[in-house]
Amino acid sequence: MRAGKHDVRDYDEADLDIEKPKTHAAGATAVAVSMKRALGHMGPVRTAKTLLDLNQAEGFDCMSCAWPDPDPGHRHVAEFCENGAKAVAEEGTTTRATPDFFAAHSIADLDSRTEHWLGQQGRITHPMVKLPGARYYEPIEWDDAFRLIGDQLMSLADPTEAIFYTSGRASNESAFVYQLFARAFGTNNLPDCSNMCHESTSIALQESIGIGKASVTLEDVYAAELIVIAGQNPGTNHPRMLSALEKAKQNGAKILSINPLREAGLVNFKNPQTPRGMVGPGTDISDMHLPIKVNGDLALFQAFGSLLVEWDCIDHDFIDRHTNGYEDWKAHVTAVDWDVVTSSTGLTREQITDAAKMLRDSKATVFCWAMGLTQHRNAVATIKEVTNLAFAQGNIGKKGAGLFPVRGHSNVQGDRTMGIWERVPQHFLDSIQKEFGFDPPREHGHDTVDSIRAMRDGKAQFFLGLGGNFVQATPDTDVTAQAMRNLAMTVHISTKINRSHLVTGDTALILPTLGRTEKDVQATGPQWISVEDSTCSVHSSRGPLKPASEHLRSEVAILTGIAEAAIGDRYGIDWKGMRDDYRLIREHISRVVPGCAGYEVNVRRPGGFILPHPPRDSRTFETDSGKGEFVASPIEVLHVPDGHLLLQTLRSHDQFNTTIYGLSDRYRGIEGGRRVVFLHRDDIAALGFQDGDFVDLVTRWEDDDIERCASNFRIVEYDTPRGCAAAYYPETNPLVPLDSTAMESNCPTSKSVVIQVVRAGTACEPVGHGHQDDTGSDWSHKTHPQPHHLS
Repeated sequence: MRAGKHDVRDYDEADLDIEKPKTHAAGATAVAVSMKRALGHMGPVRTAKTLLDLNQAEGFDCMSCAWPDPDPGHRHVAEFCENGAKAVAEEGTTTRATPDFFAAHSIADLDSRTEHWLGQQGRITHPMVKLPGARYYEPIEWDDAFRLIGDQLMSLADPTEAIFYTSGRASNESAFVYQLFARAFGTNNLPDCSNMCHESTSIALQESIGIGKASVTLEDVYAAELIVIAGQNPGTNHPRMLSALEKAKQNGAKILSINPLREAGLVNFKNPQTPRGMVGPGTDISDMHLPIKVNGDLALFQAFGSLLVEWDCIDHDFIDRHTNGYEDWKAHVTAVDWDVVTSSTGLTREQITDAAKMLRDSKATVFCWAMGLTQHRNAVATIKEVTNLAFAQGNIGKKGAGLFPVRGHSNVQGDRTMGIWERVPQHFLDSIQKEFGFDPPREHGHDTVDSIRAMRDGKAQFFLGLGGNFVQATPDTDVTAQAMRNLAMTVHISTKINRSHLVTGDTALILPTLGRTEKDVQATGPQWISVEDSTCSVHSSRGPLKPASEHLRSEVAILTGIAEAAIGDRYGIDWKGMRDDYRLIREHISRVVPGCAGYEVNVRRPGGFILPHPPRDSRTFETDSGKGEFVASPIEVLHVPDGHLLLQTLRSHDQFNTTIYGLSDRYRGIEGGRRVVFLHRDDIAALGFQDGDFVDLVTRWEDDDIERCASNFRIVEYDTPRGCAAAYYPETNPLVPLDSTAMESNCPTSKSVVIQVVRAGTACEPVGHGHQDDTGSDWSHKTHPQPHHLS
């Protein structure tokens, strides 16, 4: 098998600068980096105009993470973090990718560049098309683009041959229009980026508490006595969370962090808004850190439960009134095998007991988690175990306590609320039928993994991506790329060039859209959009900048244009009316989406409004039993053969999802490159290597007997548990088998990939030019002399 390759690059791993990891996050350096990136991309006027409006009540919402904003009266003038500033700079850049740029670079040429290089070419200014057999993109008029797409959709043998993908950057208005169009067209094939990140959360919480969302507000974080942060790196992925943690610490909270790597943001925070942060010692974050082995969380949480039961630190009144299944769970955790717990976690019983005492002594605990829990085969069971702990001590529906899955993309939760879901509840479809007068399809559609399978197997012919970089975000990069090439047409609604534009169907279109930073003016005048954060808070967003090109159209305008071309006036849906005035969309939302009555009025308020959440609001649970569900799950131990390691993929500090801002992961001490693998010094020695050696990473998935390989990684000695490895995605996505997914949620297992580390060139060898990943080196697959089947 061959995976992606990159021949032209803007860095060389041999010249990497490796330093000691930092012991604090943010501070003066974060301010300097933010300003340097913003000024370099936008200049002083645009920098001031955007950053001072970012995350303000009458400004625009950050297109980066989904961390909630403080109440309008408590926001800083600079209510943004370093990575938020980078995201704004990337979108607000004055650099342009015009038709002349595309004429100067063939698709093959662009595909030979790194993801970082592609992202630096600026905003796309015109709609572009690649016709069958063509080697270049060329400009196309909007009406012609819509006609081309409409003709392709109408030619499909069945509506289910179309895939409608959404990234978390889409607004609530565009998401609602998108799902309405897809269902009016005749399919529930609405995969989204949540399928690859928090889908395990959505499934687990839906079954345990009746709603797949956080049960806390930002005020609960401030009021908590204990905050547990598991499988999450706030300093890079949700930097504004550090301000909330600092405030909680000032209010007396303790913090327990659980993560294989001791990330800088879990150690100390130097708040750039305060003198103590800029020139002082900052604030220590974790009162205790557990350096858990990858995939050891389920065993750890069951051990916590066992100790809480043993100590009778249980809220029996809450359990009796509001839960079901406690006795079965109690019997299960009481019988926990401590040898299994210590071996799978890499922690001592003393460490685990000391951490459990923090739970015991807290009367209000908030549990936070992210991808470190959700991207494993047993992820759903792990999150249910977190919920069990919250039930056991009554930590749902009271001040300072609750469940807090921290979403990684700004409106991924809002998209789901608006109906972007391949298995949306029947009551939502009933509401669509009542509002629009047609019966939407009732059978479940394809999620992300199943969409790739459908494209691979010839069961899909059309792909439309509303934002995102599908090829780089998904698992099994080579399989995904070939699946995309199987299609008759690929369409991407985007602001900037990315890899997915270069992995095309027979016909391919790039439709350039307005960004969050830009003014949106339609036939009835200026428009605004709305989004939802991780705590169910919905608020408005208005961009301040003039659009990057007069040829750009809003997401809503593009989607309604496609809908008109594909289904016309079928069902009498007023696509033009929704395009001309977004208030019409919000009126539909108010009647279709649960909890959104009075949407237009409520979302206009400064700070917006919070959606209802029965467990949080009234300790009621919309489950089959009408109560919160304790669930007893067996501890599954992932077998890692001798000579192998368990790899977790992760972000650099200089990226957001697949967008590579730069080549600096300064918190981990990496400068000037990305192709590194973090290993414990004892593992390096045991495998016969030295710090700084170059290696290939190899895995074999027993279900398809294909050896997957990612080449030319530099070993970096790091403080990580024995037997574990870490490396950046999307470079390591080729190692994640498409069929290796979480039970129940079908989420890719990107945090637990069993790999071998072999000398560079012995598993992946250089070849000629072709499609590439961000490695900076071409390679093709070569069978390893002694392949291993992993169980």
